[in-house]
Amino acid sequence: MSGLLALLDDVSAIAKMAAASVDDISAATAKASSKAAGIVIDDAAVTPKYVVGFEPARELPIIWRIARGSFINKLVFLLPAALLMSAFAPWLIPPLLILGGCYLCFEGAEKIAHALMPQAEHSGGPDGSLDVGDPAHLEEQKVKGAIKTDFILSAEIMVIALSTIESDSVILQAVTLAVVGIVITIAVYGVVAIIVKMDDIGLWMSLKGRMAATRALGAGIVRFMPWLLKALSVVGTAAMLWVGGSIIVHSLHEMGWHWPEEAIHGVAHAIGQGRGLVEWLVTAVVDFVLGLALGLALIPLGVKVIAPLWGRLFGENAAAH
Repeated sequence: MSGLLALLDDVSAIAKMAAASVDDISAATAKASSKAAGIVIDDAAVTPKYVVGFEPARELPIIWRIARGSFINKLVFLLPAALLMSAFAPWLIPPLLILGGCYLCFEGAEKIAHALMPQAEHSGGPDGSLDVGDPAHLEEQKVKGAIKTDFILSAEIMVIALSTIESDSVILQAVTLAVVGIVITIAVYGVVAIIVKMDDIGLWMSLKGRMAATRALGAGIVRFMPWLLKALSVVGTAAMLWVGGSIIVHSLHEMGWHWPEEAIHGVAHAIGQGRGLVEWLVTAVVDFVLGLALGLALIPLGVKVIAPLWGRLFGENAAAH
């Protein structure tokens, strides 16, 4: 009897440990996902461009191919690399986060500069400005370009996720990174699939709906979708700059350069006077401004040096996001 009680006690202890691990994984996943918000929103806003110009029947297969490539990027290549880095070179995490933050700032600032100066084409993008007569060949080019761009964004997401995990357990790190990769990929490309097909759904409702209200709703959806894409692009750009600036400031703090983060917190506290929401907003605005300033400073380097080099290494269509 005592042996049975001891076994039940051990089972109970294991169950408690498992529950605690699940809680840790859930908390780390939520934290990492919130920190990667700018990347996720931008990815969801940009990806629909990869299916522009294709037959409706090819839209979802293209998105699935890109999503499958994203899963492979995160789970096959980046997850093992992140675990090895955590085990043997954890000091690399803050510099890599700074590098990723600089990339976000550059991307956000480049989008703003491109919107303000549409005549100045900063980059052709990977989404296929090249005129290719063969649709299958064009699809292959767009998918490859999208997966290459996804690799960069996925690397940032995985490093951000790794930086939020406070446990040294390799198993906890591996499971958390896997969950983050799977959840974010499903969320991004699931939303993209819905966005891409909403036009078709709205058009079908407007033409085939039996009730006037259904037809009106369908027409409204068709008119609303371009505005939604524009709103997503604006929100994604702002989030990229805010998150990029925040990542850089916090990573500098982790590396021992404390004054930028302390100065921002001091300004936020002086303005907010202990009001949490106000302090958060002030901090976000300052991080956004810093991200924008840094991004604008990086545009010449990115356009004149990094983009051509990237194009030579990985193909012309992968030179810019």
